[in-house]
Amino acid sequence: MLDLLLAVLVAVMLVAGGIFTFLAALGVVRLPDVYTRMHAASKAGTVGSGLMLFAAGIHSLDAAIFTRALAGFVFFVLTAPIAAHLVAKAAHEAGYRLSRHTVLDEMRDARERGNKKR
Repeated sequence: MLDLLLAVLVAVMLVAGGIFTFLAALGVVRLPDVYTRMHAASKAGTVGSGLMLFAAGIHSLDAAIFTRALAGFVFFVLTAPIAAHLVAKAAHEAGYRLSRHTVLDEMRDARERGNKKR
């Protein structure tokens, strides 16, 4: 009975992780500008990878492998938002324009306020 429960849990986590990863890939292809693409890749990709890592750790039934999977997930969670922030900031500094659907550019507004104070 416990084997069946673990198999179902692993299957659900793998399918959910696959869906999140697919949506991240779809977002990278379909979204209008570098900022929204980066957001989709970092957020949905992290969730999808984390779910699949946990599924692999649970499926192994080994504490050492589960600990490595947990460490990998923690690494993703700690590094993906920082990397996404730095990529977005670099893209903004390089002059990549936001989509025409974007309502607010707080970085541009903050830069203009900073230039007026000087």
